[in-house]
Amino acid sequence: MVPVAEARRDLRAAHGRRATSTFAALFFAALALRPQIVGAGPLIPAIQMDFGSSHAVVGLLGTIPVLCMGLFAPLAAYLAARIGTRQAMALGLTLIGSFGIIRALGPGAWAVVLLTLPVGIGMGIGNALAPIAVKERFASRPATGTGVYTTGIQCGSAASAALAVPLAGVLGGWRGALIALSVVACGSLVAWVYLTRGEEPHDRPAAVGIPRLPWASGTAWLLVAIFALMGGAYYGLNAWLPDAYGERGWSDSRAGLLLAVMNMAAIASSFIVPWLSDRQDRRRTWLLLMNVLFFSGAVGLVTVPAFAFGWAALAGISQGGMFALVMTVPLDLEDRPERLGALVAMMLGGGYTLAALAPFALGAIRDATNSFDAVLWVAAGLIAAQFFALFALPHSSRASD
Repeated sequence: MVPVAEARRDLRAAHGRRATSTFAALFFAALALRPQIVGAGPLIPAIQMDFGSSHAVVGLLGTIPVLCMGLFAPLAAYLAARIGTRQAMALGLTLIGSFGIIRALGPGAWAVVLLTLPVGIGMGIGNALAPIAVKERFASRPATGTGVYTTGIQCGSAASAALAVPLAGVLGGWRGALIALSVVACGSLVAWVYLTRGEEPHDRPAAVGIPRLPWASGTAWLLVAIFALMGGAYYGLNAWLPDAYGERGWSDSRAGLLLAVMNMAAIASSFIVPWLSDRQDRRRTWLLLMNVLFFSGAVGLVTVPAFAFGWAALAGISQGGMFALVMTVPLDLEDRPERLGALVAMMLGGGYTLAALAPFALGAIRDATNSFDAVLWVAAGLIAAQFFALFALPHSSRASD
């Protein structure tokens, strides 16, 4: 007979291998959740030149996926209840990879734009499923699990931003670059399916129904506001920061590098900060600290441009940590997966939908004021408003001190 102590060691080792495999699966799945937006951005001038289309039309390549991440977040909660998070995530990654390839082969500008819709739906499904998957598998350390997949998101964003144009040069243009990004998404699908094989308890729900969003919950609306303010500042800075410094006389390459620094700086903090918050059990302290640092970085970018790269790094570090923590808050507030799914769906649905308007609204501010300084000040104002929303969050075992 196997000694009890040895059997327990074997059991712990098996659990450790399963946890490592699931962490890896979340990371690889998350790699595919942003490149179709971030990587497409640097390719837009080439796409526009190829088709001779307007700025408004090609601008939809960035707007549609963000809107889809909002509008289709409730669908993710339904699919999680209907077929389980494992199969639902596989469906989302399939849409991203397969339609990403098909989109790259579109014969005209409107075909490429319309084929962005299923890509965006897949991104919306995968993005909203990730917190549910963490709650099911890592209920005792939710921020650590969240940090794993948000790190994957940041890595995918930074890599696609840096590699999109070089890939286009090597692979014969923007079509080749988009196909390459989509093939990577297909690889994420294979990794997710392989690394989560053998999982089953979360794929057999007792009851299925359309999740009832918590419309009457003040906390849910507070989370919508927090996510919208954070997302509005982030997408606004991503859209206009290079132009703001181009207006100050910077070259296109140097201004683009500033944005790359901000995104790359977010990679490490998106894992380290939530990991620390899990160990110290002081979620609110970390949320407020990241908010203050994000605000400081945004203000520094307006007022002290001589240290722009330092301010961009500070903004990136704090935004990466804050995004991971905000995605963790619903896990602190809800224990039941179906209620968690509904809360996440509402937070992401409303938050992403409102955040998608930020680049357009900030662009309108630039047209009205004839200066990007006003744009950067408004972005900083959104971050300042988020501080008060974070402070109003209700107490929970981890969301507060």
